[in-house]
Amino acid sequence: METKQIKNVLKAPAPHMVGDGFRVHNFFPGGYEIDMSPFFLLDYGSKIEFSARKKPRGVGVHPHRGFETVTIAYHGAVAHHDSSGNSGVIYPGDVQWMTAAGGVLHKEYHEENYSLTGGPFQMVQLWVNLPAANKMCRPKYQTIKQADMAHFDLPENKGKIEIIAGNYNGIKGNATTFTPIELYNARLNKGGEATFNFPENFNTGFMVIEGSVKVNGSENIAADNFIYFENKGEEIKLEALENSVILILSGEPINEPIVQYGPFLMNTEAEIRQAIEDYNQGRFGYLEE
Repeated sequence: METKQIKNVLKAPAPHMVGDGFRVHNFFPGGYEIDMSPFFLLDYGSKIEFSARKKPRGVGVHPHRGFETVTIAYHGAVAHHDSSGNSGVIYPGDVQWMTAAGGVLHKEYHEENYSLTGGPFQMVQLWVNLPAANKMCRPKYQTIKQADMAHFDLPENKGKIEIIAGNYNGIKGNATTFTPIELYNARLNKGGEATFNFPENFNTGFMVIEGSVKVNGSENIAADNFIYFENKGEEIKLEALENSVILILSGEPINEPIVQYGPFLMNTEAEIRQAIEDYNQGRFGYLEE
């Protein structure tokens, strides 16, 4: 099987704040112009210490339409509420998969007890585009707790692959998706090795969350870097140079036009204008600040 080679190793862009609770490095679409469809956005919250505080930091009520937000917790805890009546808290290892689709209001804050104590905080948020046929579907919400997450144990205690979505070694992930998506957390102990196989045309990238890894037996990559792969070949080999966590993203591209305006991700400018009108007319529901 042909190796899928590295196209580029991308360093973390300068961080910016989202609200007062999320310091993120936007790898794409802002930081680098790369094609990672169906993944439209990757905000990486590298590890930071937040001080204790009574009033939780976060982001107030805001709308989304036309895509899904996927939040993956590594350190800290986040509470979510939305106008469809969904709410929940994710802790380290957990995943929150919100399908905004036809339109939802939501807010995200540091969970109350975490806020009172403070401590390390590290998250990833992805925006996953939806095909035109599904952009106006009913919103839904999936919470995937680490304790319930499908996983594959590597031999000789070398770590495990947590399958958020897709299929690894015959084990299917918990999340349901609208298009073919492979999304895993590879938690490798020092010396642990894992092999991944993705179709040539799938856009593929690895975010090194912790530790450092050797890719395809040649290039060493440290934490806080994004590894962007060629659309040639299928096989990628990883070796952990120390205890490491790597977020694995691969998906079939959605070959449709995209028009983005703030929190709306649609196919045409007319659909963006409709989204703005619907939001202004209160058609996204109601959510208390």
